[in-house]
Amino acid sequence: MEKNKLSHIAEDGRVKMVDVSPKPVMNRKAIAKGRIYVQPNTLALIAERSIPKGNVFETARIAGIQATKKTGEWIPLCHPLPIEFSDVEFEITREPESYIEIQATAAIQAKTGIEMEALTAVAAAALTIYDMCKAVDKSMIISNIQLISKIKTPI
Repeated sequence: MEKNKLSHIAEDGRVKMVDVSPKPVMNRKAIAKGRIYVQPNTLALIAERSIPKGNVFETARIAGIQATKKTGEWIPLCHPLPIEFSDVEFEITREPESYIEIQATAAIQAKTGIEMEALTAVAAAALTIYDMCKAVDKSMIISNIQLISKIKTPI
């Protein structure tokens, strides 16, 4: 592929799915992170498991893992992949701002992927936290969703 040529655009301007059939299967792992800024009292309620909707982190973890597995259905032209590993972790920061850092890891042996799956996991986990906490915090902000690393190695 030419350096400046877009892989999802055909020469006639149509959108197309990239043909990965000639590519070799590789070990692939991606890590993505993001943040959700919340009020300090919201962090306390989450830590105490006092949010009325339930255990925020475990629900968000499940949402992130499910999102990893469904990325090919959510993102147009993204190849559906048989996910082999997905995990979502959370870290609370209280000072100087209060936020939850979300980190998702996804891994697979495949011809393509896995960064969109890790990014989607972070987004779904953040949205789940937002949904579960919106009754007590109207000022939450989701930000900084980004790919931290993508590693591919031959099998």
